[in-house]
Amino acid sequence: MTGAFPPDPAQAGSLSGLKVLDLSRVLAAPWATQILGDLGAEVLKIEQPGNGDDTRGWGPPFLEDGSARPDAAYYFCANRNKRSVAIDFSRPEGAALVRRLAADADILVENFRTGGLARYGLDAASLLAAHPRLIYCSITGFGQTGPYAARGGYDFLIQGMSGLMSITGRPEGEPGEGPMKVGLPVSDLFTGLYATVSILAALNHRSRSGEGQHIDCALLDSQVALLVNQAMNYLVGGAVPRRLGNAHPNVVPYRDFAASDDYILVACGSDSQFRALCSLLGRDDLATDPRFGTNAGRNRDRRSLEVELARSIAPWRAADLLAAMEKAGVPGGPINSVDQVLEDPQIVAREMLRVMRRDDGTNVQVIAFPARLSRSPASYRLAPPRLGQDTRAVLAAELGLAADEIDRLLAAGVVAMADPHGRDETKEPAA
Repeated sequence: MTGAFPPDPAQAGSLSGLKVLDLSRVLAAPWATQILGDLGAEVLKIEQPGNGDDTRGWGPPFLEDGSARPDAAYYFCANRNKRSVAIDFSRPEGAALVRRLAADADILVENFRTGGLARYGLDAASLLAAHPRLIYCSITGFGQTGPYAARGGYDFLIQGMSGLMSITGRPEGEPGEGPMKVGLPVSDLFTGLYATVSILAALNHRSRSGEGQHIDCALLDSQVALLVNQAMNYLVGGAVPRRLGNAHPNVVPYRDFAASDDYILVACGSDSQFRALCSLLGRDDLATDPRFGTNAGRNRDRRSLEVELARSIAPWRAADLLAAMEKAGVPGGPINSVDQVLEDPQIVAREMLRVMRRDDGTNVQVIAFPARLSRSPASYRLAPPRLGQDTRAVLAAELGLAADEIDRLLAAGVVAMADPHGRDETKEPAA
């Protein structure tokens, strides 16, 4: 992929000059490749002609752009700063094209089932043998080894299997009790983040040694690693963690409480913060109670304490109490809805919403990359592409294919490209 799309020097990010071949779809792996793209890497997203990334159809809602098959909102969360190239690599000619693109790639990311790409010569063993500097990252549900390696992995299943759902939800004996998944596909997202960190580590290793490598990322492994304090509580203390609703297993008080007009969050991480909360509530008796003087005591007698705090918080208006807590140095906050947080003045000030324009002129609003790099910030160069919109340009510039050869591949259905109305075009073979 030499030099086809030179970076704009004004937008050159930390990873500018790196080439990423993205053979992934849905969320975990596209999340990783979007991060690489945000930080300046050139990302070529290889998609199946006809449907492309599964999430293009995961609506409603869809971005209404006048096309016959508009893309779903889900697709836009993980696919900016990429070029879409529609190649059917289940066909020998298509697989050969992808192998040629891989020859000049620094990084390849895929999330097919274990062994699924070997039949096309696109597996790690084949490509690393031919290109030993390649960093090849595989993201699967259960990894490349072990008794579950051949299984498909889905975020919902991983949340259950990993133990996450066993500690999420209302406690036993409360209305609505039972295990609950998190409201976001966190197992996918965590794995995408671990994959990105691992890719960057592999790049550093290659800079020292000249060696590429195969990275094996599993959703289950990643989610188990993120059991963090709950798993350590079990490993050290021996008690199996249980569902606590919005309460914290270690820190008290650290949960939601009902004010007179809304719920608020109280998060006292120290004894001094607890005493400050008691003072502003007019409950110095709780601060001086020997049962509650330390966090360990508050944890042991959390039920008694939380009942008293709930009684004292209930008469307050939420906004008034939060303002008083802020003044007193007691951590707390509201429970925002999605629309409220996206309009929050802090989010606005941090420019966490960006507007990008697709190649057909349609605007799409996206959520920004969260870290602020002072010398090489993230950039927003390419809106999430239409299916196959870059096929012709990439095949010509990256592989040097002539226009008549690309037309032949289009006619044969090996590749496809987007038409001006947002559909992907695969020409029918001539009679």
